[in-house]
Amino acid sequence: MAFYIDAGKNGSSGEIAYLLKKCILHCPKKWTEIVFLCIGSDRVTGDCLGPYIGHLLHPHETGHIFVYGTLSCPVHALNLEKTSSLITRLHPHALVIAIDASLGQKKHLGYVTIGNGALYPGAGVQKDLPPVGDIHITGIVNTAGIMEQLTLQTTRLSTVVALADVIACGILKILPAETDLSPVDLDYANSLICL
Repeated sequence: MAFYIDAGKNGSSGEIAYLLKKCILHCPKKWTEIVFLCIGSDRVTGDCLGPYIGHLLHPHETGHIFVYGTLSCPVHALNLEKTSSLITRLHPHALVIAIDASLGQKKHLGYVTIGNGALYPGAGVQKDLPPVGDIHITGIVNTAGIMEQLTLQTTRLSTVVALADVIACGILKILPAETDLSPVDLDYANSLICL
């Protein structure tokens, strides 16, 4: 089950919230926590979608909702495996929602995809990284084709920010309102994965 949402349409954040909730309800995994794994590098414009969403979600962490991958401590190709192992150890009963930028067809530029199943980070730029997550969310930031790495580097920041704002807004619509302090020392956890 995978869905495409045009982030430029009115009400797109509500549609993201609805479809994300639908994916969560259809996930067979028994879970007690939610981990948002926001993947990407803050050094490449097109790839900073994940860390920017993590930056927007981080203030809303609670005792059952955790965020890995922010602008100040991104999760990228060099530390993804270590971060995945850390999440498995610290959050063995978590539903992991993986978020990343992606490349796609020109007609889907500015769209969000949401679906059940793992995310394959780096696939658009021919990187061989392990699949992560129980649910995936991607924002299509540019068109696929030759020289994908250059395409990511020349992606408009306005496209990334607009997509990230809509995705984060949709996610926040389904999160509980309270903001308890987390029982896990996230600063310590982040220090283990930041390079």
